[in-house]
Amino acid sequence: MKLTGWGNVPVLDCNVSAPRSEAELKAVIARGHAIARGNGRSYGDSAASRSNTIDMRNFDRMISFDEETGVLVAEAGVLLADVISACLPRGWFPLVTPGTKLITLGGAIAADVHGKNHHIDGSFRACVDWIDLMGPGGEVTRCSAGENPELFDWTLGGMGLTGVILRCAIRLRRVESGWIRQQMIPARDLDAAIEIFEDNLGATYSVAWIDCTATGDRLGRSLVMVGEHARATEVAPQHRHRPLHVPARPRRTFPFPLPGFALNPLTVRAFNALYYWNGKRQTGISTVDWDSYFYPLDSIAKWNRLYGRRGFLQFQCVLPLERGAPGLHALMEAIAGSGQASFLSVLKRFGPQDSPISFPMEGYTLALDFPNTRKTRDLMPRLDAITLAHGGRFYLAKDARMPAPTLARADPRAAAFAAWRRESGLAPAFSSSQSERLKL
Repeated sequence: MKLTGWGNVPVLDCNVSAPRSEAELKAVIARGHAIARGNGRSYGDSAASRSNTIDMRNFDRMISFDEETGVLVAEAGVLLADVISACLPRGWFPLVTPGTKLITLGGAIAADVHGKNHHIDGSFRACVDWIDLMGPGGEVTRCSAGENPELFDWTLGGMGLTGVILRCAIRLRRVESGWIRQQMIPARDLDAAIEIFEDNLGATYSVAWIDCTATGDRLGRSLVMVGEHARATEVAPQHRHRPLHVPARPRRTFPFPLPGFALNPLTVRAFNALYYWNGKRQTGISTVDWDSYFYPLDSIAKWNRLYGRRGFLQFQCVLPLERGAPGLHALMEAIAGSGQASFLSVLKRFGPQDSPISFPMEGYTLALDFPNTRKTRDLMPRLDAITLAHGGRFYLAKDARMPAPTLARADPRAAAFAAWRRESGLAPAFSSSQSERLKL
């Protein structure tokens, strides 16, 4: 069948199986060149193997939950959305979450996803107690920080290339309500946005939307959103009798792919201007529901159709703290100068992280979406070069087109990962279109 990531680029013809038991899974892995696939929310080709893609969505049981400690044991195909549905009414919320709740726990571990609170809580590995991993021969190994730690470390951020994740134990965060106390802070330019981040390092959550079409003294103008879980007493009076209950948001579906001409620099510039000025009107503190704060795009099913049938490419890099400001300036100037405006541009502050292959480092991460056009493909290598010149690296969960030499220059850990996979006998057993392209 034909498979794509969320960006709809590339489109691959893949052999796909959907085992329902560990015995069936063992038989599928034995064919070699396997990669596990969850809900298909990585953007490129990291969860697709032409010869052996394993759909893990049948492994979708929650096994146990300790309401005293917030420890959930669940299979890898469980969606983060299902975790929230089951656990938030009991007063627990994911410790770390990316910008969509429609990912599986196995995918969250494989990509070692991060959220708006990395500067405080770190990446997803911070909440993982243990993982059960099926290896090339069908053997199941439990790994954690204290048991098979090397396998554990390479699996977090290893993009599914260390084995198939079966089960995991994760720790959730205790909360009093399903609401977020948000402060909206407009930033006139990029330097002002960075200053706001640095002034709010004590806030649990922080994220900025950036206007990539702004130039001159408005370059990088932003809306920075700082957030905390609201206490029960801080919830609006009409919701205080059930502070953990949040009315469901209407969910709409993008009906069809837009024609290619619909998303162009003119329309993107108009959207960015409108979004910025509307955000400025909301300056100050307000209480918003958890779904709107963490997952604004999840309210529109198939929003990737916005970019048309050609799909889109996402670029996400992280720049080290000491070189973050000049690197971000160079990236924003290159984007503005190219005329290829990003429709969705997000800036976050990372805290320190010490792990063998995970994406984050202390600094700033910028995520950008571009329609898949020739001009975009011409721009991407320029953004790569700027990132490399400032000591940055790239997020594999968002990558659909990076060449292997670029990854090798950006992240020397990739060579060590590839060598470890060869020495451990994992390379012939587990591979993806992405790992083959990047020589992992």
